[in-house]
Amino acid sequence: MADKCKKDDGPPPPAGWLATFSDLNSLLMTFFVMLFSMSSISPGKFQQAAVSFRSPFSGTPPSVLTGGRSLSEESLITSNPGIRVELFRLQDDPKYKGRISIEENDKGTIIKMQDMAFFEPGSAKLTSDAKELLYKLGIILLEHSNNTIEIYGYTDDRLPSNTSIYPSNWHLGAARAASVARFYAEEMKQKRTLERLAEVREGKFNPEYYYNAERFYPIAVGDVLIKKEIENLKSTIESKKTLLKNDFENGKLNISELHQKEKELNLEYNNTLEDLRNKFRRIDLLILRQRLR
Repeated sequence: MADKCKKDDGPPPPAGWLATFSDLNSLLMTFFVMLFSMSSISPGKFQQAAVSFRSPFSGTPPSVLTGGRSLSEESLITSNPGIRVELFRLQDDPKYKGRISIEENDKGTIIKMQDMAFFEPGSAKLTSDAKELLYKLGIILLEHSNNTIEIYGYTDDRLPSNTSIYPSNWHLGAARAASVARFYAEEMKQKRTLERLAEVREGKFNPEYYYNAERFYPIAVGDVLIKKEIENLKSTIESKKTLLKNDFENGKLNISELHQKEKELNLEYNNTLEDLRNKFRRIDLLILRQRLR
């Protein structure tokens, strides 16, 4: 007689402690969800977390203005085309037409502001017009990124007066760059805190993060660049005067014509020098391709 088939009772029941462990996990999850729901999210920290998740899929670091995927060393400003649109919109504003230029280099994006009275003469005190423009740029750049920003301070070729607190244009340029950094880290921070007070209270806006003083690095340029351009200008004018003297010696010009043309060249020099000085009424902001140092 064949053996009777044994009944398959299935796998053994799980150990009793597994049920307790599963209940504990559910309770802990519920507890942490409750804590999270009672907390507020810092926009800046959320950006950093989002960037960290995206970094493994990133390619070559794009610029601030070209859009694209961000590396962990960059801010989400690189993937926000709205930033690019707002920058160009400000650049095309009739009030700032021809006074703002946007360029790219190996370090990042440079916002050049020139031909404006950014500071009182021989001083590092920002004018109201300068603060207005810096404020508009700050909203676009600072509140949508965590990039480090280098600030370059310039002067023209004229030395500070004997009564100035600045012994050289190098010192004055450094003070001007520092004034812009202080404006962002203190004055604008306080203003934006009041303007967005409701969002600050709700945890939707964190001025301590966006206007962190560690984001800003003042750098003195002083009169170094304008002196180079003035030397080039002098060389050009002197070359033209030499050609005029050769023409006079060869009989192509009489003495009256020579003096008249030399007078015109002197006027050209003075007008170009004044244009250069206006050009170096200037502030540069370099948004680096990296996050806060």
